[in-house]
Amino acid sequence: MIKRTERIFREDIIDSQSIFNYIFSLVLFAGSVGFFLVGLFSYFLYDHLLFIKISNIVFFPQGLTMLFYGTLGLIFSLYQIVILFYKVGDGFNEFNKEKNIMIIYRKGFPGKKGEVYIENSLSDIESIRVEIKTEFFNTRQIIFVCLQGNYSIPVFQFKEPLSISEVEQKASELASFLKVPVKG
Repeated sequence: MIKRTERIFREDIIDSQSIFNYIFSLVLFAGSVGFFLVGLFSYFLYDHLLFIKISNIVFFPQGLTMLFYGTLGLIFSLYQIVILFYKVGDGFNEFNKEKNIMIIYRKGFPGKKGEVYIENSLSDIESIRVEIKTEFFNTRQIIFVCLQGNYSIPVFQFKEPLSISEVEQKASELASFLKVPVKG
């Protein structure tokens, strides 16, 4: 969501809060628990797990493989659930002419160094750069703020591919607010 006044340009970044991410995490967790339990029960020769007769599964190699993949799936699904819970990646980009500062903030995992907070003077901004790379299944569209000394900071990275004109429109809107040129 973009909030723009004459003196402040701010965009809130909401990264991970899509219904697909929640469903994917839940399905991955449920499948991983199933694989883990089948592998574990085949080791202990426990015969029944809900509607599956496990005596047909020998621990080595099938049960061990299922235990391994179940463990990996649990690790990945719990990691994804923690990312969703803590809203890792959410934050904002703010360009404030009143205070003459640019603030880029992103949430991270809890802890001392869990957040990204970058603050620069608006007078250090030389230009806005647009990078569009199209590969076979991967399109990267990023808008950078170019600072003095050849530093570039990505401020907008689009998850869903936009048309080139929409990306350029967003870059030109930011550039006109900052009164700097756009480089392609």
